[in-house]
Parts: sequence; C-alpha cells; structure tokens
Amino acid sequence: MPIITYSPAYTIVPTYECFNRCSYCNFRVDPGTDLWMTLDRATQILADLQDKNICEILILSGEVHPRSSRRQAWLDRIYELCNLALEMGFLPHTNAGPLSFEEMEKLAEVNVSMGLMLEALDPALLAGVHRHALSKLPAVRLEQLNWAGKLKIPFTTGLLLGIGEAEADWEISLQAIADLHCLWGHIQEVILQPYSPGSQESFAGLGFDIQKLPAVISLARQILPIDITVQIPPNLIPNPDLLLTCLTAGARDLGGIVPKDEVNPDYHHLQLSELNSLLASAGWDLQPRLPVYPDRVHYLSDRLQAYVLKS
Repeated sequence: MPIITYSPAYTIVPTYECFNRCSYCNFRVDPGTDLWMTLDRATQILADLQDKNICEILILSGEVHPRSSRRQAWLDRIYELCNLALEMGFLPHTNAGPLSFEEMEKLAEVNVSMGLMLEALDPALLAGVHRHALSKLPAVRLEQLNWAGKLKIPFTTGLLLGIGEAEADWEISLQAIADLHCLWGHIQEVILQPYSPGSQESFAGLGFDIQKLPAVISLARQILPIDITVQIPPNLIPNPDLLLTCLTAGARDLGGIVPKDEVNPDYHHLQLSELNSLLASAGWDLQPRLPVYPDRVHYLSDRLQAYVLKS
C-alpha cells in the first residue's frame, strides 16, 4: 500500500502576541496583552504527554518586534522551551517568524527541523492582507529560506492559498522554493494550505476554492524536486472524497495531527482512527514520521542526532 505520513505532534505557544496584523489571522493578540509560556507550565504539559505517542513538539510563536527590548528574552524563552522538550524525550520543530541569521543559528542548536511559510510572493498582498505585516515582505521570507539552507536546517515552508494572490503566483512561488532547494537541498516539505475563514479575523475573504486544491498539488508536484514532500492539512479539507483526490494528485503528508490547530482553531482534526480508516479504505497506509526526515538527519549536530536515535 502507498504510504501517507503524518507527525504525531503537540503545539506549545511561547506567546500569542505579534507585532504583525495580518487581516486573516486567527492566532495573534496585541503586544503586551499575553502572558508568555513559563518553563514550569511547559514542564507540566510535556510530563502529561509522556506515553501519549507524541513525538514532535511544535513551538509556534507570535513575533516580538526585532527592535523590541524584549526580543532577546523572547528568543531565550523559545530556546529554553526547545531544550526542555529535547530533555523530556520529544523532538522540537520551531516556527517563530523571520529571524536574524544569528537567531536562526542559535535555535538550530535545539531543533531537529524548523519552518517558515513563504505564503506568496505576489507584491499586491503588501497593499492587502499584509498591509500591516512588516515581516511578510517576500524578500525577507526568501532570505530566511536561503539562510536555513546555509545553516543546513531541515526546513518546512509553504503557500497560503486564497488570500488575494494572483493564481500565477502559485507557480512563481513554488519555483522560488524549488530553486533554493536545488541550491542547498534542505527543504523537507512544502505545505499547500487553503485559507479558511475563522471567527477571530478581520479579513472579508470567502476562503480558497477548495476544489482547486488538487490542481495546485499537481502543479507543485511538477515544479518541486522529488525529494520535497507535498503536505496538506486534512482538517481544512472538509470533503473526504476531496482529501483522497488530493492524495492521488501527489500530496503525501498530512502534517502534524494535533489536539488543536492553533493557526486555524475553528477547524478540528478527525480522530486518528477515523483518518486511518478513511485512507485505508482507498488503499493508503497512514504512518507516523519524525519531524526530521531520515535523509536530513545527517544535517544535525551529534547531540541532536543522538536525540533522534532515541525517538
């Protein structure tokens, strides 16, 4: 049976505060209005996850402004949370928005993989949904992908579909990802995430036309090198038949199956048993995976490789 993978994951949020104001966001709160995750609280959460078949700890954070006096404390907290996860037997994957080269290098010490969505390169978004999102500059996002390659960080990126970008941008953005991967060989997955309206956002968009997703997957599979996996979020694909069509089109990973999708809190995952039954009925074999792919483990430090071997 052909294999479809997923990551048994749990999300820890250092802070929901974010200086960006993307109009489609259902995650952020205003800077200074959120209590940051403490190490004591994280220790309690991780202890409760022991023996729950969780492997990946996704450290997903809002962004503290690069010039904020709290930026270093924020980075230190993320580092400490990742290190704690490692010591308690989990494998961390961090997505905390754009970082400086030095910040990325530091977090690479305690992450087996990292990620940042490219979203789209269409400059029109800077006058639309990204008007008040300074870190969504396309050049900044591309620079992050390039730095991750230089640092040999196993990396996840992706497109956010249906936020006002031109359809022609899908090909342009996918080609940019492919070009950087051909230079460095570091990108593990490309997520094709359909924008799905949520209850907390200000964006008046109707959502991505989900019927177009198989065609975008086929396009991605044509453009991306074969060693990049195409990932789709199953909780954002409401029709089981369409989910199976997306797999037939070339998607091979379902990302982190988590108790709560922090980015899309209005959209819940199916129980793993239901998902497994659905895929098995169509001839697919659903299998767990680590947040670092086997062919990228050699990128990691000896310390991180040792943690991977224990998982």
